[in-house]
Amino acid sequence: MVLTACGLCNGNTADALHAAAAVETLHTFTLLHDDIMDNADSRRGYQTVHKKWDTNTAILSGDALFAFSYGLIDYYGKSPDYTKEQYARLNHVFVDATRIVCEGQARDMEFETRTDVSVDEYMLMIEQKTATLLQASMQIGAIIAGAPDVLIQKCGEIGLKAGIAFQIQDDLLDAVGDPSKFGKKPGGDIIAGKKTYLSALALQSAPSEIRAELSLILQQKKATDQQVDFVIKVYRDYGVLEAAENAISDLYTQARNALSTFENSIYKDEINSLLDQLMIREH
Repeated sequence: MVLTACGLCNGNTADALHAAAAVETLHTFTLLHDDIMDNADSRRGYQTVHKKWDTNTAILSGDALFAFSYGLIDYYGKSPDYTKEQYARLNHVFVDATRIVCEGQARDMEFETRTDVSVDEYMLMIEQKTATLLQASMQIGAIIAGAPDVLIQKCGEIGLKAGIAFQIQDDLLDAVGDPSKFGKKPGGDIIAGKKTYLSALALQSAPSEIRAELSLILQQKKATDQQVDFVIKVYRDYGVLEAAENAISDLYTQARNALSTFENSIYKDEINSLLDQLMIREH
């Protein structure tokens, strides 16, 4: 997304390679530390670092990646091809995104012990934890291309809206996705008592007696198949699934509207194609 945004703003994508590597390295750092906090056994089909080696190794590896990502961004401060203003803005976006992603993770962990997470709170969390890095990726590419403020803002909007839609879509697929395509049994978030867009909306809109039963199921964090079926029925009966589908569609529409600002190019086509694929994804 860093490279594509750079091209979208008429920049040379090769100029954005260091920044793209910096964002990917930063993302990997967050995953190493997230896996420790979640006590996850696997990541992308492999043992997590803290499981294959130990927690200290995972922490230090994450810290090293964090430092390495800033070293990659420093390339733009040393290059004569970029102004001090460009580098300062680039650095600001990168630093700000790092802080916000950490805030989102902290908020997500806080939600694990709460039963009263509102839809607005959940939306803020996924904006911070998931969408901010996509927003920053698009903004960084635009900054490297020397784009004006309005286009930097539009690039960020594309990433932000697509990122929020992506997470709500994940929540929806976990509940009603085809297990043969989604890759896991439906209702995993319900079984784990995980806060999602669906659960937050149901706890906000369902009748009080339904909310009480739903809250108890989610609190126990070991729902039975029958309880999972009950929760999904609540989602269906009280319009939660439809509301999620509408929210996803609206967010992708907003991303496309921001994209329409840009002149036609292969990079615009690429982003449109990505949004098409995301909208219809089943896993």
